[in-house]
Amino acid sequence: MIPLRDTVQSRMFPIITWLIIIINTFVFLYEVRLPAIDLANFIDEFGLIPSRLNLFSPSTWTPLVTHMFLHGGWLHFLSNMWILFIFGDNVEDRIGSTKFILFYLIGGASAGIVQSIFGSAEIPSVGASGAIAAVLGAYFLFFPTARVLTLIPVFIFPWFVRVPALIYLGLWFFTQLWSGLISMTGADGVSMGGVAWWAHIGGFLVGLFMAIPTNLSTRKKTTSFEY
Repeated sequence: MIPLRDTVQSRMFPIITWLIIIINTFVFLYEVRLPAIDLANFIDEFGLIPSRLNLFSPSTWTPLVTHMFLHGGWLHFLSNMWILFIFGDNVEDRIGSTKFILFYLIGGASAGIVQSIFGSAEIPSVGASGAIAAVLGAYFLFFPTARVLTLIPVFIFPWFVRVPALIYLGLWFFTQLWSGLISMTGADGVSMGGVAWWAHIGGFLVGLFMAIPTNLSTRKKTTSFEY
């Protein structure tokens, strides 16, 4: 299922969401210009390698942030930025731009820690998907009755459906959870194309948890339009 847009109207311009997209774009364009050996060294230095992470040693924490601004290819980059573009503005609108910066970074770092626990100890993790999963977790709580216009390919025919966010994101989470559990049957937790399933799972749950205080304080006075 490919999301095309949602039906929640933001009240403010999502400056932080766009800033994150711009930073990711510049970093990715830098990546694609690097020779293969230099790119490998770049990923090795700034990607998140679990065996090098020590939560009791702050000097090893930098990749928890830097890894979420790197991507492994055009599809990886474009799909992540598209999802952030669709869902990020509404979450930023609900919690505020300043808090959204912290929310995004904490969500991405937490997702990286979860992936480090369940994933391979030596394979670098890169990508914004953990942080974006945190955004999806918050969206799931904030806008359950919103609709997500979704493209479902049926053979060669496109099928456009407005899916309730509760169902769309709920299905998304359970596919990540199922895939994560299946991936643990592989060697050292690696299978199914090297996707960081546990970063998605961890990010979504952390984002959901972090959104609870805001949801409790604003759900009676929100002015966002949902239909």
